[in-house]
Amino acid sequence: MPIYEYYCPHCKDKFEALQSLRAAEDGELPPCPKCGERRVARVFSRFAAGASSSSDSGSFCPPSAGPGCCG
Repeated sequence: MPIYEYYCPHCKDKFEALQSLRAAEDGELPPCPKCGERRVARVFSRFAAGASSSSDSGSFCPPSAGPGCCG
């Protein structure tokens, strides 16, 4: 089951919810866990893509991570 991100305009909270593809396609929206509001909006999520080879893995390490980061 995919995790979707939602925004509640009532309490201005952002939350995640596990939801089946069918429920998401049917437009079923979960209530806000903070205030219970049912009029929430699904937001587009950012996702990370991994490196295709071990030689590329260092390019994803933040400079402040220190030694041992990313293998």
